[in-house]
Amino acid sequence: MILDPDLIESVPLDLWFYTGMDTYIHCIESENGKLKNAFSQAYAEQSLTLCRDVYLNENCGQNAVNNEKLMIASLMGGLSLTYSEVGVCHALSYGLSKILGIRHCYANCLAFNHLEDYYPEGVLEFRQMLLKHNIRLPETLSKQWSDKNITDMAIVAYNLPHMWDHAIGSDWKEKINLDLIQNLYKRI
Repeated sequence: MILDPDLIESVPLDLWFYTGMDTYIHCIESENGKLKNAFSQAYAEQSLTLCRDVYLNENCGQNAVNNEKLMIASLMGGLSLTYSEVGVCHALSYGLSKILGIRHCYANCLAFNHLEDYYPEGVLEFRQMLLKHNIRLPETLSKQWSDKNITDMAIVAYNLPHMWDHAIGSDWKEKINLDLIQNLYKRI
């Protein structure tokens, strides 16, 4: 593993943002799931503190100090989900990536922006970060997708039971179905 903040020094702002948000979303999902534990929470809390420094505080933005913080946040976010799991956003993201070829970090942002039913505080804070960095996600993107695309994405997402179990609980099959997942995609 290489954690070198110099490697992201020249990354365009939008890619820098989407990549950092993958870390942020890892931690929100890790902390808000059924499989969380003391290890996952400790790593998530520290990673979220660093993410908030990088994306919301007075000296936020893309610079050497924040890039270093982002490297550590990424490491801790990864450890958080190692001890826990990801959830609804990542399940949807995998459908977007597998069926439409949308890159993972960007797919997470597209999905997370519409998951206030599952992660209300996290989505609110995420939207503040979008505004602070003048990042605009497309609206009504799903209108460009065929019904088959949406169904295929929903099948991919549904077939990630470990993520749904973490996010919803062991009775997730009683609460989550293909129609619900398709409707989540249609929000994007």
